[in-house]
Amino acid sequence: MIIPAIDLIDGNVVRLYQGDYGQQTTFDLSPLAQLQSYEAQGAKWLHIVDLTGAKDPAKRQTRLISELVAGLNANIQVGGGIRTEEQVTELLAIGVKRVVIGSLAVKEPELVKQWFIKYGSEAICLALDVNINQSGEKIVAVSGWQSGGGKSLESLVETFSAVGLKHALVTDISRDGTLTGANTALYQEIAASYPDIDWQASGGIATLDDVAAVRDSGAAGIIIGKALLINQFNVVEAIQCWPND
Repeated sequence: MIIPAIDLIDGNVVRLYQGDYGQQTTFDLSPLAQLQSYEAQGAKWLHIVDLTGAKDPAKRQTRLISELVAGLNANIQVGGGIRTEEQVTELLAIGVKRVVIGSLAVKEPELVKQWFIKYGSEAICLALDVNINQSGEKIVAVSGWQSGGGKSLESLVETFSAVGLKHALVTDISRDGTLTGANTALYQEIAASYPDIDWQASGGIATLDDVAAVRDSGAAGIIIGKALLINQFNVVEAIQCWPND
């Protein structure tokens, strides 16, 4: 499945290079108009990242996200700076279909497990953003990629499988925003190891060949941000490559 994405800082559509807030590109686009365009082209799910909130949870852009959800019919998945159950319920209450939890799953797994039990596995997606070291270990980063979490992707999957983990978004940080192609070997490995999880691939997508490679890796979906913003291809073309069945 094709899942177009936008990242937001202070209400602006942006992209970061490898998660670095110091390497930001700002696009002169209306967030709502951009998402409506993606929806009109056939996107059934849209992904919104609150980068302001990821850096400082006290500055989460909830009002803007509420306005975006109200102006769209597609299913919305939102991540960035979610630290409390109140924030989870707030997003679900404004119509967000799936809340993406990243750092907190590493730092406070028992708390997040309770959310899986209370809200169900369809309402929560784990964001496992990984730095892959020279030994091939997939270490999950936290706090908007500003620090390492010290836990492996596999250990977190095992932890949350106990409460029905169904959706997980995996980003190879070294590829994010680079347009150098996806780490398809990573998605092949985790899709084969954990076939019951719907893996969402993210990071590095530049061409329709990249989309096809992720499609064939066993991932269930692909998050596409920068490539769409700079018109490498459009949503219609991506869906033709990977139908939203």
